[in-house]
Amino acid sequence: MKLQATTIIGLIHNGKAAMAGDGQVTFDDTVIKSKAVKIRTMREGGILAGFAGTAADALALFELFEKKIDEYSGNLPRASVELAKEWRTDKTLQRLEAVIAVTDNKNIFLISGNGDVVEPDDGIVAVGSGGAYALAAARALIYANPKMTADKIAQKALEIAADICIYTNNNIKVETIK
Repeated sequence: MKLQATTIIGLIHNGKAAMAGDGQVTFDDTVIKSKAVKIRTMREGGILAGFAGTAADALALFELFEKKIDEYSGNLPRASVELAKEWRTDKTLQRLEAVIAVTDNKNIFLISGNGDVVEPDDGIVAVGSGGAYALAAARALIYANPKMTADKIAQKALEIAADICIYTNNNIKVETIK
């Protein structure tokens, strides 16, 4: 049995970054929390980080990522790579079951414990149970209305995912870079 926090989406569109997370936390097939916050701001609002997966593991990763961001003076690509390297090689960290997405207004990455640091071609990352639905919705929204703002795309994409995925709800929190 696992306690899981589900869907997040992050994107950079028209030079602006936004990240959104639904509020659902499940324990196997039971919803135990509907208003969880899965997105954090870092570096005085200059970086956004979100997670899907086991909540306690993700919170530990947030703390470690913040240290890496400080260690590398806000250099998001370098901090992301260094986090992935440590996560992959440290015996304790290897057991963490979460995925995090991080962005500033220039870069967006998906970081996993397998050592993955993925920068998507289209500037959109989505993870968790409803991630594929949110990703497809965001791409369609951008195609249909390229002038739509990043925060509106993130919000609407998660609303669409929540209508499809039983592990995603519509208690959506959206953060943007200040």
